Amino acid sequence: MENSDWRQQRRSGLVIIAVSAVTAACLWLAIRFLAPVIPGSTSVGDRLLFAFKWWCLAVLLCFATGIDAVAHERLQSPAFDPLVGYETRRLQINLRYLQNTLEQLIVFTAGLFGLALYSDNGGQMRAVEATAVVWILFRFAFWLGYHRGAAMRSLGAAGVALSLIVLVYVVARTRFDLGGAIATAAALGLFAAIEAVLFWTTRARGELGSELHRSDQAPDRREKAD
Repeated sequence: MENSDWRQQRRSGLVIIAVSAVTAACLWLAIRFLAPVIPGSTSVGDRLLFAFKWWCLAVLLCFATGIDAVAHERLQSPAFDPLVGYETRRLQINLRYLQNTLEQLIVFTAGLFGLALYSDNGGQMRAVEATAVVWILFRFAFWLGYHRGAAMRSLGAAGVALSLIVLVYVVARTRFDLGGAIATAAALGLFAAIEAVLFWTTRARGELGSELHRSDQAPDRREKAD
C-alpha cells in the first residue's frame, strides 16, 4: 500500500469515528434516561444477574456468530485444512473480527459487571442496558464495515471507546473504595502515562516507517521513469 493510501484511509477513518461517536452517545443517552426503569434492582445479586443476562446475549450475538462465520468459511473452501494456508479476504476479515471481539469482550465484561455493581437502583441500571446495547450494535458495525474496507471498520470505534470509558469509571470507583482519592489518582495517572508513552512511541516509529517506505519506493519510481 502506498504511503498516501493509508493516510487517506486514516483521514476517512477519523471522520467515520466522529460520526460513530456522536451516534453512539445519542443512543446511549436515550436508553439511559428515556428507557423504562429496570425493576428488581435493589440487591447486588439482582443487578449482577441483570448484567449477566445482557452479557450472555452479547457473547451469543457478537462472539458465537464470529466463530460460526469462520467455521462456515472453512467448510466451504480449501481452508478446511488450516495448515494449507488458504485464506480468502473474507476469511481473513472474519478471523480478525473474531480475535478483536475476544479482546474487546474482556474489557466489556469487566466494565459491564462493575457498572452493575455500582448502580444503586433501577434508574442507574439503565446505564448497564445502554452499554450492552451500544456495544453489541457497534460490534456489528465494526464487522460489517470491515468487509467494506479498512476505513469503514472505524464504525465500531465508538463501542470500543464506550467499554473503555466504563472500565475506567469502574476502576476509579474501586480504587476510591480501597484508598480514597489518592489511590484513584494514582491508578488513573498510571494508565494515562502508559497511554501517552504508547501514543508517542508509536507515532515516532510510524513517521520513521513512512520515511523508510518512501525511500524504498523512490528507486522503483526512478526505474519506471527511465
